[in-house]
Amino acid sequence: MSDQAERLRQQIDVNKNTPKGKTIAIVSGKGGVGKSNFAINFCIELVNSGKKPLLIDLDIGMGNVDVLLGRSANKTIVDLLKNMMSASDIVQTNEYGLDYIAGGSAINELFTLSEREKNHFYKQYNELTRMYDYIIFDMGAGVTEESLFFILASDEIIVVTTPEPTSITDSYSMMKHIINKHRHIPIYIVMNRSFSQKSSEFSLERIQRASEQFLNKSIISLGMIPDDKAVPEAVMKQKPYTILRPKSRATRAVKQLTTNYLTDSQPNENIKLTFIQKLKYFLKER
Repeated sequence: MSDQAERLRQQIDVNKNTPKGKTIAIVSGKGGVGKSNFAINFCIELVNSGKKPLLIDLDIGMGNVDVLLGRSANKTIVDLLKNMMSASDIVQTNEYGLDYIAGGSAINELFTLSEREKNHFYKQYNELTRMYDYIIFDMGAGVTEESLFFILASDEIIVVTTPEPTSITDSYSMMKHIINKHRHIPIYIVMNRSFSQKSSEFSLERIQRASEQFLNKSIISLGMIPDDKAVPEAVMKQKPYTILRPKSRATRAVKQLTTNYLTDSQPNENIKLTFIQKLKYFLKER
């Protein structure tokens, strides 16, 4: 751990003047749609595409990124917020090349911090944006008052849903709430656990049409991930399915989704305000 921390500190020093990394919030309208699993495998495919992502587990009370990776984290983001630890001390690295920060009651903790502790968080986060191409939040299901600030301050949002009518309805309601607060934030959607390509494409098109017609907002579809027995098998073995079953249908789909994202996403240089600048604004307006 000490060697890893030193390596991360060296990265901070080397990358002080590099462009800022992009913050992405991965969200879902309801629980049980496979959001965390998608977040992990999406990040691994970003790594395989030559990018450097950092996954931060912000699913309050239900954080399970470390469990899905077969790890037991001894430090969480709460250590950064409340114990004033540096980012380099809490980042975990696994054998797949994925860096991550384990979760805790991180978002709730932010609202109880002193000004000194908040400034420490702001500084550490800005340093992380110099080290990584993407900082990806695995948010909790739905939207709370606290999580909304993190979502709205992000540069982009990826919504994970399933073909179930309740999942689609909840996803649309959540997107409507976000769009009403921040119209210009880019939103992508992923259909997970798809049983039929044709019906899933139809559902995605319906969401896109409804958003354009009633919310005056274009939603970008990244595609769908088929229902695949490789996924629950990977969960049981606590290993990402893109690693455990690299030729599975789910893995092929995530690879294509990642390619779609990298093709459609705007360059980091086009981002005008940083995550911290936007977060400070939303916290002030709270």
